[in-house]
Amino acid sequence: MTTRTQKTTRDLRWHNRADLLTRLYLGECTNRNDLARTSGLSAATISNVVSDLIADGLVGENGSQSSAGGRPRSLLRVLPDFGYVVGVDIAETAIRVGLFDWTLQPVAEEVRPVATAQVPPQEVADQILSEIAAVTARVGITPAGLLGVGVGVPGAGGAVIHAPTLGWSAVPLAGLLRDGLGFAPEVDNGAMALGQAEVWRGAARGSERAVTLLLGIGAGGALSMAAGPGGRARSFTLEWGHTVVDLDGPTCRCGARGCLETYIGAEAILARYAATRGSTPFATEGVVEQLTELVDRAVQHREPAARTVLDTTAGYLGAGISNLINLVAPDRVIISGWAGALLCQALLPAIRLIARRHALPYLFEFTRIEPGELGHTSGTLGAATLPVARLLADGGRRGPS
Repeated sequence: MTTRTQKTTRDLRWHNRADLLTRLYLGECTNRNDLARTSGLSAATISNVVSDLIADGLVGENGSQSSAGGRPRSLLRVLPDFGYVVGVDIAETAIRVGLFDWTLQPVAEEVRPVATAQVPPQEVADQILSEIAAVTARVGITPAGLLGVGVGVPGAGGAVIHAPTLGWSAVPLAGLLRDGLGFAPEVDNGAMALGQAEVWRGAARGSERAVTLLLGIGAGGALSMAAGPGGRARSFTLEWGHTVVDLDGPTCRCGARGCLETYIGAEAILARYAATRGSTPFATEGVVEQLTELVDRAVQHREPAARTVLDTTAGYLGAGISNLINLVAPDRVIISGWAGALLCQALLPAIRLIARRHALPYLFEFTRIEPGELGHTSGTLGAATLPVARLLADGGRRGPS
């Protein structure tokens, strides 16, 4: 009986610690009074937990603010030098490895282009380990000194990876990395991780139900809903790019015909331009460079063929987003990813207009369609949220599980 009581008391203490640390980390609270008001915990519990967080180097006091008729309140902040995390973005054009402090401020990055999307898993694992060693060396630590590593993949994550676009089926990526790291990384879908990052630090911050769209060569998405202590977001993968928009359309990489991805993916857009009357060869090579050139031709030079192709793309994007609005009623839709950033520059007003035209009016009224705010580090930043989420859920217990 005593052991069970002790365990329950210890578990409750760690639960309270995780709750308060998450509230401070996500910026909901700035002082002990805020923590007491939002959590419902007693002042004594708040004091004890905050003292422990300060003693462990997770949280520090950072000045004070005046209060009406009382003593100034000490401001609390999460300390960035508690440790570092790594985010790995396995994309179809490159493998990016970013080093961040645990508050997700970028420190260093390594990028390794890939010649083909279907790189053997062991080769990918070796490249990741090499790049992690490079970025950690810049701050004088070894990979074993990290708080954790997150890996975003274009497929289903977990113990084994199913990623048809990479040619992977049941690949034990976490196991391939474990020996080199000394611990198992957190592996999950890249769009899901990006959605979590947009809720924490980007354009979806403060939303109740946000859809984040990841546009590149392919098209993915995630639904994030605020829930639980401290408003931690729960994110779920949406295979939005594989919703069918034309039964007789082009064959998709997934094997189906007419998937949305075959109309809004970067390679599909470029192929449509090449088949359009009046198009001209690109001066650049590479998917990223050519889509950049296409947007420039349409926006800066008003080339009719480029404009036509982008207008068509806006139509498919707007219609695809209207379907999401009708299905899940988000308060925000965030268009992210490298291709998403390029297309938003040229098409955001048109995308909004077309989505409004096809969505149910009473649902569209409550939806904002916005570009992502995380920039070129969005993929690695999203992946880096995976070990941070685990650390917050564990109350800041140091060391990867």
